[in-house]
Amino acid sequence: MNAHTKETQAAISPQNALELLKEGNKRFVEKDSADRDLLQQVAQTASGQYPFATILSCIDSRVSAELIFDQGVGDIFSARVAGNIVNEDILGSMEFACKLAGTKIIVVLGHTACGAVKGACDDAKMGNLTELLSKIKPAVDAVPEPADASQRNSGNIGFVNTVAEKNVQMTIDNIRTQSPVLKEMEDNGEILIVGGMYDISNGKVSYM
Repeated sequence: MNAHTKETQAAISPQNALELLKEGNKRFVEKDSADRDLLQQVAQTASGQYPFATILSCIDSRVSAELIFDQGVGDIFSARVAGNIVNEDILGSMEFACKLAGTKIIVVLGHTACGAVKGACDDAKMGNLTELLSKIKPAVDAVPEPADASQRNSGNIGFVNTVAEKNVQMTIDNIRTQSPVLKEMEDNGEILIVGGMYDISNGKVSYM
């Protein structure tokens, strides 16, 4: 399997890009990875890169976008930060990826049992992590159930996973409100912005 070229990238529509990611995750789950020579792709991309997707995911060691979507060298831009939140640096990176480098889809990818979300649920505080978790706290507050304060913490994995899904949705909202560039591209049908959840127990990605 060859790396993408300018021509193959241009031929991919936003919906096609989503299907490519779905197909890749299916291969990953079924242990049927595509036959590719990664060092050959290194050579093919030495003079330029033409990724088709941008993935914003958590730094969690179990959630490597290239692996779980079965992609090779030069296929995706991968932005990773605890809790898959956005700030101006990540938004700028996404604007570069889509507007200048031509990717057709942004996937905000949360995952089950997220440590950053657990920390936000527990109102954890430690150094610079405190500020990062403050960006996830709105998702905690936006999940109304359970109302019992004793159940609104990392010990309740159902609550944690619901907050993780809400955090993905709110991150997408933040992309649209904080990046006029990406919002305009989405409105014009140039890109898709979608949310997904990765299940760390079975390797599957589901979409919202």
